[in-house]
Amino acid sequence: MVDAAGEVGRQFRHRYGQTPRIYRAPGRVNLIGEHTDYNEGFVMPAAVDFATWVGIGPRPDDKVVVYSENFAESRELDLSKGTPAPSRHWSDYVFGVMTLLVQSGHAIRGANLLIWSTVPIGAGLSSSAAIEVAVGLAFLESAGAAIDWVKLARLCQRAENEFVGARCGIMDQFIACHARPDQALLLDCRTLESRLFPLSPDQRLIICNTMVKHELAGGEYNARRAECESSVRYLSGLLPQVRALRDVTLEDLRVHGSGLNPVARRRCRHVISENTRVTQAAEALEQGDVKRFGRLMRESHQSLRDDYQVSCPELDLMVDLAGNLDGVYGSRMTGGGFGGCTVNLVQADRADEFVASVREGYYQETGIRPEIYVCQASAGAERVPDRQ
Repeated sequence: MVDAAGEVGRQFRHRYGQTPRIYRAPGRVNLIGEHTDYNEGFVMPAAVDFATWVGIGPRPDDKVVVYSENFAESRELDLSKGTPAPSRHWSDYVFGVMTLLVQSGHAIRGANLLIWSTVPIGAGLSSSAAIEVAVGLAFLESAGAAIDWVKLARLCQRAENEFVGARCGIMDQFIACHARPDQALLLDCRTLESRLFPLSPDQRLIICNTMVKHELAGGEYNARRAECESSVRYLSGLLPQVRALRDVTLEDLRVHGSGLNPVARRRCRHVISENTRVTQAAEALEQGDVKRFGRLMRESHQSLRDDYQVSCPELDLMVDLAGNLDGVYGSRMTGGGFGGCTVNLVQADRADEFVASVREGYYQETGIRPEIYVCQASAGAERVPDRQ
């Protein structure tokens, strides 16, 4: 295994002639709770053992210079020249966080940064939140600020919303800040209350990348949000306590949903039932009932496929291939849909067999070679201890 922190330290010293402080923040996978976040519902992510490392050291001037090992290029910003404009470049994730920190009253000074990430880009493992949180933590500690993890998660989300221009929820940044090894996190997206639940070290989270992303993904995602928002407006006229689908029960939908068209009712049914599945999944983990947890994962995929209609043939194939194998507790699509990845909960001693079988089966059916990542639930963002 590559000594990532050691490599960042070596490259930083070579590039800047300094010994850096080094920080890391993980990628994540969502185990269950899909398309519930923007409906003020529940999600259950876990951090994965891919991460972004950031080395940081002080400069004598007002410049922030950042070098990406992944992209092999450098960008710099002069703090004395005021607020930067977004450039639709990877550096927006760095300068967006820095800008929000300055606007929040933090004394950000000139610095050298070097960034290296092992989080696969574009695989739905939230490489963006990993870089935001690692950079935010590095700047805050360098400024001598106390770390409030909830505030850091919110600030990084705002940077992605307002500076990068991506309309993400807070799940990715929150789990990057709060994750713990061998645990999944139940997050209430309305209140930001959270609770950790155990995952066995004898299990692996295996993420299968279909290597496809259908063109309609962005438009359909926005359409689903609009369908949910329209349904809430209708239902809140009948049920004054409703401000989001989080507040609607299946019985409410049965009694009061006749004024919605059939498609809208199916969208509502997915979100309502998915919230219930997340809370039931937390109960299953607390009781050590991994079979029940896996069954809820499968039910989640069926609901996403049939009611929310955000799956695709490649995702369904991945789930079917996994479901036929020994040692697989559950499998489902994860992320926005129309391509991307599945997440699978698998016995550790069956992981190699799982990878070989799914890789070959998927290639035989599609002619596409998938990327498959075997992961364990890992720790959240942290400063890496200095080497002696």
